[in-house]
Amino acid sequence: MAHRPPRTFRRRQADSSDSEGADDQSTEPAAVPKGQAATPGRMEDGAAAGRAEAAARPRRARGARGRGRVWASSRRAGPGVAGRAEGGAGARDVLLESGMVDLPTDEEDEVHHSSDEEEAQSSSSDSSSSLEEKECSIVKMPDATFIQAARRRRELARAQNDYISLTVNNRSTTCNVKRNSGEDPESEPDDYQKTIPFAPKPQTLRQRMAEETASRNEETSEGSQEDETEDIWEQQQMRKAVKLIEGRDLSDKRESRMLKKFDTSLSFPSVTLEMIKKQLNTRLTLLQDTHRSHQREYEKYVEGVKSSKSTILNLENSSNQSQNYKFYKSMKVYVENVIDCLNEKIISIQEIESSMHALLLKQAMTLMKRRQDELKHESTYLQQLSRKTEALTNGSLAVDEKTQRILEQIESRRAQRRQARLLSGNCNHEEGTSSDEELSSTEITDFEKSRGDLLQDCKRVFEDVHDDFCNIQNILLKFQQWREKFPDSYSDAFIGLCIPKLLSPLIRVQLLDWNPLKLDSTSLRQMPWFMSVEEFMENSMEDTKKADSSDQKILSAVINKTIIPRLTDFVEFIWDPLSTSQTRSLITHCREILEEHSVCENEVNKSKQDLLKSIISRMKKTIEDDVFIPLYPKSAVENKMSPHSKFQDRQFWSALKLFRNVLLWNGLLPDDTLRELGLEKLLNRYLMIALLNAISGPDVVKKCSQVAACIPEQWLEHSATGTPIPQLENFSQFLSLSAHKLSSSEFRNEVKDIILTLVKIKAVNQAESIIEEYHLDHLTPLIKEV
Repeated sequence: MAHRPPRTFRRRQADSSDSEGADDQSTEPAAVPKGQAATPGRMEDGAAAGRAEAAARPRRARGARGRGRVWASSRRAGPGVAGRAEGGAGARDVLLESGMVDLPTDEEDEVHHSSDEEEAQSSSSDSSSSLEEKECSIVKMPDATFIQAARRRRELARAQNDYISLTVNNRSTTCNVKRNSGEDPESEPDDYQKTIPFAPKPQTLRQRMAEETASRNEETSEGSQEDETEDIWEQQQMRKAVKLIEGRDLSDKRESRMLKKFDTSLSFPSVTLEMIKKQLNTRLTLLQDTHRSHQREYEKYVEGVKSSKSTILNLENSSNQSQNYKFYKSMKVYVENVIDCLNEKIISIQEIESSMHALLLKQAMTLMKRRQDELKHESTYLQQLSRKTEALTNGSLAVDEKTQRILEQIESRRAQRRQARLLSGNCNHEEGTSSDEELSSTEITDFEKSRGDLLQDCKRVFEDVHDDFCNIQNILLKFQQWREKFPDSYSDAFIGLCIPKLLSPLIRVQLLDWNPLKLDSTSLRQMPWFMSVEEFMENSMEDTKKADSSDQKILSAVINKTIIPRLTDFVEFIWDPLSTSQTRSLITHCREILEEHSVCENEVNKSKQDLLKSIISRMKKTIEDDVFIPLYPKSAVENKMSPHSKFQDRQFWSALKLFRNVLLWNGLLPDDTLRELGLEKLLNRYLMIALLNAISGPDVVKKCSQVAACIPEQWLEHSATGTPIPQLENFSQFLSLSAHKLSSSEFRNEVKDIILTLVKIKAVNQAESIIEEYHLDHLTPLIKEV
């Protein structure tokens, strides 16, 4: 590490003492004790030395880091003090005498370096330096008054002699003894009496290294007081030294290379023309490969530029993206508005729909309850009539007023129906086959008024809504535009699956006044929503060529989710299976829905099964609750005009009408279910019992032919040759028995009708046996025709 340059001491200017004040106490002599006068020569020499030191010291800012006031101690009285003795020994002795020294850190370091440079001085100076180093460690700090007095004396001495004398006596030993003994500092000898060592004691290399290490440790511990300028200077010196060493190393290397280059003693390998040519060819090959790779990259970039330009042109020529965004944005807003509108109106739609359903249910329950009550009262009346003990001499019975009123109402409605049939020319009608659905004028008026109010409320639901949000055709037109412009996004959005749910509330509004139990009810094909959906589906086939397009399932989905549930409600709560008109109308709508529009079996299957189960359940309930055929003695029914005979005939024809209505479901309901309901329950349990108890005659033959006419021909085609199906065994045997009875009576001509009935139900063997037994050969062609 480079040593710091030694600092020289020059004469300090007299006017600088006032400006620096107490900050420059390191260059000022200590005050002369009272009663002693400083030697003018020494004072002058000390001042000159102090000025020289101030001139050689690098100028620093007054508040620079590293400067500080330190107090003299036994540690600082070592070789550093001796190093400065040559430049200002008198001032130094005065400061030591006063017990206060103000030295900067860099000044102490410089003193140390100066002591290194003056190693050759005398050993006597070294001994005095070591004695000075061992001065007392206790330093008494002077007060401000003492410092000011010393400063005034120093200025006075400078003004008079312009220097400070350096002649002092070496009385350090006495001073040390007095200080150690605790005597008064005023009795100590003056600085000029002390001996100042000018040359340090020669030190060995180990001592100097130890001293340098100790000084470095002290500097490190007091790093907050070191001067930044000194650190910078040290770093610069180190950089210079490093550069100098590196320069020397480089010069040495150059010299060694030059020596090697020009060393003629070295031998080099022989170089031939072929070797040079080979190296050049290798280099040329590498350059050519590099050129080809660069050429390929260039061509690749050129192709990329061309493709980018073509893409830009295609995008510019294609549809404007901003317009596409506007379209999608408008569709999003439109669909949200439609959904919000329907969510707001669905509550009102459900309320009106429930009110209409309740109104129809109330009417159906009224008619059903009235029929059951009338049947009960009429049956009770006939039972009372058949008891001879309760009969009066004139043939009248004591009947309560309620029963009498009910009977009068029943007879009044029957008379009205007979008159209506006569006017229409229907003379073949049988009592009991007509549906007793007549309502009083008051009930009809109330029903129509309530129904009209609900229809008006339904019209007011979308009164404040624009047609684009409540008209099915307008809504489908919006989606059709989307399908035509952007078929891919339309398909990805699964619009075909969303439309049925979106249209469901609007379709329910149109179905509010739809009653599938009326023959004059509007067909689904004639409804506006049906035609709009069909048109949308037809356009879908033109727009998209996909065979499995979801748009083709919209109609079946609408029927599955909207129509069939409404139809199921009618079947469960409003439909009367005894009414032929209701049954025929319901079957018509069911065939239209379940057969013609069951495009996707998986979608319609569940709703269809629910509907069919409700139909079967409703017919079973009607068979159990409404079928009633009483059995009376033959004496009571021999007279066809008797009330018992009339009531029995009406109930038989009513049950036969239900039998016919049940078998009308052939093709929609399973065959096994229909055979169980129609043949096993109605025919064999109710109708056959009534036929067996009836008197043989034309009426029985007519009833049997009507029963056979109701049986579906599909059931008879699969029967064994010459024998009917198992469910018709009892019926065929009854026909054979009736033929035997009629053949020996006046109604011999009725046997032909019985044979025809047997042939129709495929009981050919029985018909042939009857022909052979009673020699009815003229009826044989009837069998051959079958």
